[in-house]
Amino acid sequence: MSPEQCLQQGISRLKLDISAAQQQRLMAYLLLLHKWNQAYNLTAIRNLDEMVIKHLLDSLAVLPSIKGVRCLDVGTGAGLPGLVLALLNPAQHWVLLDSNNKKTRFLQQAVIEFALSNVEVVCSRIELFKPAQPFDVIISRAYSELQKFYQQTRALCAPQGQLIAMKGVYPEQELKSFQLDGIAWESVALDVPFLNAERHLIIFKS
Repeated sequence: MSPEQCLQQGISRLKLDISAAQQQRLMAYLLLLHKWNQAYNLTAIRNLDEMVIKHLLDSLAVLPSIKGVRCLDVGTGAGLPGLVLALLNPAQHWVLLDSNNKKTRFLQQAVIEFALSNVEVVCSRIELFKPAQPFDVIISRAYSELQKFYQQTRALCAPQGQLIAMKGVYPEQELKSFQLDGIAWESVALDVPFLNAERHLIIFKS
């Protein structure tokens, strides 16, 4: 099965409405990442088939949970999931935040190549980031600790906004402190096609 077929079948399994043209753009982004990765080491995953599953399909699995227009991807790395989601929805405005210069240079190039007027790339640490407006959605798959993610992002979230952490196995121990503090969350189990591993979203309401 080719990477393109893997993507197409994965999208079908996720029951997402993504056009052939959009799928071509997603593959073009992945090929650009694969090319840059050879020189700049942007991701540890180098096999194109594996990148389709662990980068594209993993990012697309969160699509139904993204509600809102103004979105922030914290620690976006190579644009995962923010750039992937921005390619599919030009009505959403995405800020891609990362403190790694190599990664933000790649993202700037991707924004230019795909003419993405709905994407802003910011090279900064989250502690120093001062946006002009709060966000409807703040997402990350790069944070190791939920407590740190929550503390560093909640002030940037709009009223009734969402803080969404992408995790692997259900983080039961990490969530105990939130129970003690009376902070509510929702857990969503994700079934990423062709991935033999657990995935969960932990969603906090601001």
